[in-house]
Amino acid sequence: MTVKPAVAVIGSLLIAGIAAPAAAQQWSAAKCDLSTKHYLVNSGVLYLRSATETKFADKRAKDLKDADKVLHEALTTGGQEKNPAAWYYLARYYALQNDLAGADTAFARAQALAPACKEDISTWRRVFWVPVFNDGVKAWQAGNTDSAIASFRRANAIYGGEPSGFIYLGTLFANANQPDSSAKYFKLAVPAASDPKFAKEKRDALFNVARVYHAAQRWDDAVPGYKDYLAAYPSDVQAMAGLAAVYSQQGKRDEAGALYNQILDHADSAEATDLFAAAQADTVPVGSKCRSDTRAKNKTLTVRQIATRCAAVTDDTIKAFRTSIAPRYRLAARAYEAGLAKDPYYREALYNLTGVYYLVGDTAKVLPLAQRLVAVDPLNRTSLAKLAGAWQIRGNKDSTLRYLTIADSMTTEVTVGTFTPDEQGAKLGGLVTNLKTKPSTPTAVTFEFVNAKGETVATQKQDIPAIDASGNHAFELKVTGAGIVAWRYRKQSP
Repeated sequence: MTVKPAVAVIGSLLIAGIAAPAAAQQWSAAKCDLSTKHYLVNSGVLYLRSATETKFADKRAKDLKDADKVLHEALTTGGQEKNPAAWYYLARYYALQNDLAGADTAFARAQALAPACKEDISTWRRVFWVPVFNDGVKAWQAGNTDSAIASFRRANAIYGGEPSGFIYLGTLFANANQPDSSAKYFKLAVPAASDPKFAKEKRDALFNVARVYHAAQRWDDAVPGYKDYLAAYPSDVQAMAGLAAVYSQQGKRDEAGALYNQILDHADSAEATDLFAAAQADTVPVGSKCRSDTRAKNKTLTVRQIATRCAAVTDDTIKAFRTSIAPRYRLAARAYEAGLAKDPYYREALYNLTGVYYLVGDTAKVLPLAQRLVAVDPLNRTSLAKLAGAWQIRGNKDSTLRYLTIADSMTTEVTVGTFTPDEQGAKLGGLVTNLKTKPSTPTAVTFEFVNAKGETVATQKQDIPAIDASGNHAFELKVTGAGIVAWRYRKQSP
């Protein structure tokens, strides 16, 4: 399986500031029934109120110091250790002093003694959480990840009623290639997202527990992550594909195959990439030998030799294949077909499905698909070999010879090696190889980058200079545009 860059997906999480509620420095008494009749507790409340209302820094400092003194006296020598009011206002003191760990402990004691105060305590926890959380957001936006991590940790220490702080920590640690720490915080985000308004965040966090281990190739840790997610969301095709890919890496082909069959049952809701992954898991790479033979170190092969490897498989081999593993390849064909219905220009899928059709002897489908492949990738000998093979299996020797001849007459070959689309555009890299024993003449090709409907989103011309005999020219393109899923190219007219 070509794994989607799971961590990159996580890393693309949009960072949004959260508007603070009533300022933490404004005085407000408890909105639940707490007794402040004891003189030390009452004194602490008065000092806290004065500290929040004064305009003078020295008086504020003195009032907070006095509040600390009397509230601790109430709890240690005043017999108020079972009075939730003493703990509640001590938490308010700690928060005003920016000691969020202390505030968390004191609020927890207050809530344990006065469960009816849970909502009010939660409100205050969030009041003190907001500015620290936003400090973390600002640090992250400025590229100060260490400061961001410290702020999010401090924020989470006082309030865990929302998942954002945990999710951001999970993302930061994922980006730092620390899967255990990342998974820890994504797991913590799940209960923090119990409110239905955070349903998406809850789902994403649970999914990312598996994904960070998958990206780190920690297969044994990724499996329970995917299983936990699928227990909650059993119809999620992306998770099925992820777990199937992990099983494939573990050599559990039967388990992987069973999951990929489930993906086909949910093809309507599956992404094209997941369907292509399902197809690949059900087959050995069709034509992998012929593709490797066309790389630079083997460029002395003729196109007829390539065709022998890519298409002209012996009759005995085909017969043996069709009586053994052909059913599995037919399942692969279904997955490729479903994926190409969503992404009709994906070159590797066109290439592999052409090979599948050839091997299972589907003479009706192999030719039009091979023609689609050559329309996308016309200056590659393996593409032309597939088309020659498609005519061959239909018994048309003239057309077979025609495309072998076209391929033999090529002076340069284009091989696309990398293609990376994202939300903003796409990157593409490849190699142009001079197939002849004398320098090539300068030429050019025009690449088109298309969306799932086949509509051109961006185009870019690639000039190809004269290349030394049997030499190579590497190229890399970068375009912008939303929705790019595939590429195709054509030779520039002289």
